[in-house]
Amino acid sequence: MRSLFPLGALLLAALPASVQARDYGQRGAVFPVIERDLLEQIHTRLAQMEKSGETARLNQELKRRTIARVNRPDPVAGLIRAHESRTWDFDPTITLAADIRGAKGELIHAAGTRVNPLDSVMLRGPLLFLDGDDPVQIQWALRQDANAKLILVKGAPLELMKARQRRFFFDQGGKLTEKFGIKAVPARVRQNERILEISEIALPPRKSRP
Repeated sequence: MRSLFPLGALLLAALPASVQARDYGQRGAVFPVIERDLLEQIHTRLAQMEKSGETARLNQELKRRTIARVNRPDPVAGLIRAHESRTWDFDPTITLAADIRGAKGELIHAAGTRVNPLDSVMLRGPLLFLDGDDPVQIQWALRQDANAKLILVKGAPLELMKARQRRFFFDQGGKLTEKFGIKAVPARVRQNERILEISEIALPPRKSRP
């Protein structure tokens, strides 16, 4: 029986003796790395900004924008003034995607259970959504239930609180109006047993100035 040599050994044997691994030495010029450290560059840039007063200017601009955003948040996009009244029901019941457990691990609600938050938490008063730049809507809201939460979709809440001596909230990012399907204001959300009754209310048009 013939011996079978590995293919690699055959190829190695076929190579001429002159083809061997050797050290060819250094080829071409080699230069040292002279790129500055990134952190050092950042530190230098910050020092220059501090010295020139740019840092102080940027801080003041950030402070101004933050105050402006607090005093007048971005209005909720897509809402209009109600030109006709409409009412619908909203069921807040949800289906749990996971088990709800207490502090000691006890099972409160199993996954798949349908839970209505109104069974355990009731609205103390209606939620009123309004345009804070519309005097007619403000007057309407202030005539409603004294326990109502006044929620702006546009306007300056801090300025109104100071002027009206009443607490105003703001629907940041339109999260609530989107959830309730509100398209026009003023609007009211109030509890009716285990559901929420939502109304968009058409008010008399604003009087034009002479």
